[in-house]
Amino acid sequence: MEPPTYQHSELVPMKDSRHEGQPAGPSVVQYTTVRVDRTEPMPRDHIIWSLCCLLYANPLCLGLAAFCYSIKARDRKVAGDLEGARRHGSTALCLNIFALILVVIMVILFFVYFGRIIVYLHRIIHFS
Repeated sequence: MEPPTYQHSELVPMKDSRHEGQPAGPSVVQYTTVRVDRTEPMPRDHIIWSLCCLLYANPLCLGLAAFCYSIKARDRKVAGDLEGARRHGSTALCLNIFALILVVIMVILFFVYFGRIIVYLHRIIHFS
């Protein structure tokens, strides 16, 4: 399909470079200052901690849940719902803390378990 062709009579000449409503002389710049007083801090979304929890240690998929709540907290903060952002950020924080506690417990159990295996193997080797 070819594009339509136009006759020269259909062309509209362009106006001059001045736009209506603009002053002819030097332009005047108006400044507006908006002052926002915040008495309470913005809610935190803990997205970096949730991302690290998701990528490095994700027990029981708590890192994924924390990451989802962090994204929800960030969306609520952008939308202007600071209370919702604070609630979702708090949930993400609790999930991250719980995941960290589980990871620390698993690492401690790992070292205790393999330490006992090494001691057991050492006894077998020396007493046999």
